[in-house]
Amino acid sequence: MYFGETAINLDAKGRFAIPTRYRELIDEHCAGRMVLTHSAFDSGALWLSPLEHWESMRDQVLALGTFEKAHRNLQRRLVGSATPVEPDGSGRIQLPATLRQVAGLEKHMVLLGMGNKFEIWNENVLNQQRNEEVALSDGASEEMRNLVL
Repeated sequence: MYFGETAINLDAKGRFAIPTRYRELIDEHCAGRMVLTHSAFDSGALWLSPLEHWESMRDQVLALGTFEKAHRNLQRRLVGSATPVEPDGSGRIQLPATLRQVAGLEKHMVLLGMGNKFEIWNENVLNQQRNEEVALSDGASEEMRNLVL
């Protein structure tokens, strides 16, 4: 569905333009109805998901229950911070200030198509993450080593 990396500028009002190559896909899959939330796994990233996909994630996360602290933390990250968004007439999405601040988003950001959702990163944070990943690649799991890429 969504793949690829796009460098994007955030405007002074906290909006970014969805790349044109994704606009038709987004319109077909979810009529522009999307949800913006924290990444479940990376503190410096946001997830932008079509509404239907986010609802599936939400249901799975809420089904975990609240007895475990890790479950509650994940529920807060994904469900508690979720914000419905839709592109405006110019294909721009408004990023709420609270989510921009937590993810450290400034003028330069990166939109990564990750299959059924997008990741949104501060450009510098993503580059730092990539450098750390290269250093850790020697510890790849058996499952990862068996991939035919």
